[in-house]
Amino acid sequence: MKKHLILAALAAVSIGQPVSAQTAPANPSVAVAHRDLDLRTEAGTRALDRRIWRAVVAVCGTAPDYGIEGKNDVRRCRRDTRALASAQAELAIANATRGQPIRVSSIRK
Repeated sequence: MKKHLILAALAAVSIGQPVSAQTAPANPSVAVAHRDLDLRTEAGTRALDRRIWRAVVAVCGTAPDYGIEGKNDVRRCRRDTRALASAQAELAIANATRGQPIRVSSIRK
């Protein structure tokens, strides 16, 4: 995929045409499985928290260092997305259910 975008960018530069980037899904999401974790233990809940954080980073993405507005947008996305995912995790931990994956979805519009 990256190779195709790079080739498209090079082609656009060489012929002077704008490159149209592929748009990301409106609300990307990642399923966080926890069936293998014992959510009744501290180690299990810490492992779940790490998985959720990695999913949050994946769905919110990153912003370049030079874009303050973009960085703030990513921070807000991560904060809000993690709060929603953590609420689902708290329910799973409270019920100690290990069958339902937790769906982490970006709340960007």
